[in-house]
Amino acid sequence: MRRTTITAMTLCAGAALLLTGCGSAEPKPAPEGGKQQPAASQGEGKGSAPAPAAGGGAKHEVTLEVGGTGRTAVMYSGIGSGFEQQTLPWSKSGTAELTAAEQKVGYLVNVVPGTITGADGKLQQAPCTIKVDGKVVAESDGVTNAKGCSYKIK
Repeated sequence: MRRTTITAMTLCAGAALLLTGCGSAEPKPAPEGGKQQPAASQGEGKGSAPAPAAGGGAKHEVTLEVGGTGRTAVMYSGIGSGFEQQTLPWSKSGTAELTAAEQKVGYLVNVVPGTITGADGKLQQAPCTIKVDGKVVAESDGVTNAKGCSYKIK
């Protein structure tokens, strides 16, 4: 019961964090010597990578995976963002193009899966993996680490 409560609280806190950053229709400030970018519509950008910096940026192929069987809620960000019920196993791939600043401080990608029924019949968090350029950079078995998967690309 306690693990389920903690997982539910983690998912709710993560959803609130994602929703806090969503919905802003303010235009972004104009880059140095460039033109101002128009505000994106809400439907635009779903599943897309961050906007490239002037002069390009480092590109990385990112894959988010959640294992298990059945259905569970999956919250993710970094290559688009979402919080939806998904059929397992689930994966999402995309390209993250980092700006010069993101290359210095890092660009966060994460996935927080919901619960599934484990082999012992108890609820546990679904296992997850993050791959960057084909290399596993973060993983969780959902039992010993029930915080999901998170990685800062530099």
